[in-house]
Amino acid sequence: MIKNVILASQSGIRKKILEENGYQVKQKPSRIDEEEIKISMEAKNATCLQIAKSLAELKASKISNKYPQDIIIGADSLLDLEGKNISKPKSKEEAKIILSKLNNNTHYLHTAACICKGGSMISHFHESCKLVMKNLSDKELNDYLNRLDLEIMKKYGVYQIEAGGLELFAEINGDMNSIMGLPIKQINKYLEQLK
Repeated sequence: MIKNVILASQSGIRKKILEENGYQVKQKPSRIDEEEIKISMEAKNATCLQIAKSLAELKASKISNKYPQDIIIGADSLLDLEGKNISKPKSKEEAKIILSKLNNNTHYLHTAACICKGGSMISHFHESCKLVMKNLSDKELNDYLNRLDLEIMKKYGVYQIEAGGLELFAEINGDMNSIMGLPIKQINKYLEQLK
């Protein structure tokens, strides 16, 4: 089983998930222009899931070209509210607007991962998780926002499941690791087969 991987991301939580599953992880962020790619794909009516899959593959393949002998994992997550991608907020005001849109609504978090070696994709995975936010009062939303540090406020949906975000939800359907950014069960199953 493969246990040494390169993560094409600077995500601390994705690295942690891999390490908790026994992998030795090096991080090599791909630094692709995600916003430009999203805008281009949205203009072509791509779904949030299609965009997440493309971003994961682009990240992994870019790093795989630089490290062709290594197993590279790229990943991306997109928040889908009524078929529209909800981007990360850039300010507290934007965070409040996003939380208000999600409030008392169902949204999906699409997480995609791609494994590359030798510059080519060798496998890809995705999971779409359904999240139903509670009906929170304006005061509850403001109280939640006031407790957040700046890093969590910049996450998709303005929540971080692993850091208090669970309190916002009435229902969650999906694997917690996928919600946090990596469909690790599928990755493990695939990498167990590789020699």
